[in-house]
Parts: sequence; structure tokens; C-alpha cells
Amino acid sequence: MNEPRMARVSVRILEKEYQVACRPEERSELLDSAEYLNARMREIRDASSIVGLDRIAVMAALNMAHELLKLRAREQPEGDAETGQRIRQMRERVEAAIAQGRQVDL
Repeated sequence: MNEPRMARVSVRILEKEYQVACRPEERSELLDSAEYLNARMREIRDASSIVGLDRIAVMAALNMAHELLKLRAREQPEGDAETGQRIRQMRERVEAAIAQGRQVDL
């Protein structure tokens, strides 16, 4: 069985370098994704008092998940309201925990 050949791609997010393996044909999408994530994380860092790469990353991930769910809901109007409500609750808990400077259990 032939395994697909993987390429090592270097991406930079918030001044930190990461090596990521991906298929050569997915390299462009990976770089676009890293650039988008970096921009979102910079926005969060610059517009708030959130410190710590992990907290900024969680907020960016939650924002991006929210965007994805909104797009899915537009495509499927009957969408899963329960999932949307759960994401909103999780986001509120994370934001409250970050504001208080403590760890949150999801």
C-alpha cells in the first residue's frame, strides 16, 4: 500500500514558527489557513487584554467555529439549534474564565 507523500511546511503564527506535514497538493490551502489564523489571532491580541498564546488561540478557534456554524446554518436553515446553543454557552464560559484569569473545564 502506498502512503501519500507528505511535505513539511513551515508556518509562522504570532511570531512563532511551526512545522506542519501535509500533502503537496494541500500546501497552498495550509498556508492560506495559517495566514487567516495568524490574522485572527493578531486581531484578538491587539483588541483585548487577553495574554497568553493558548488563550488567544482558544478565542480564535471559538470565533472561527462560530463563523463556520453560521455558514452552515445559512446552507441548512433547519440547522442544529442545540449545537449552536452549546457553542454559545462554551464561548461565554471561556470568555468569562479568561476575564477572570482562570482555567475552564469544557
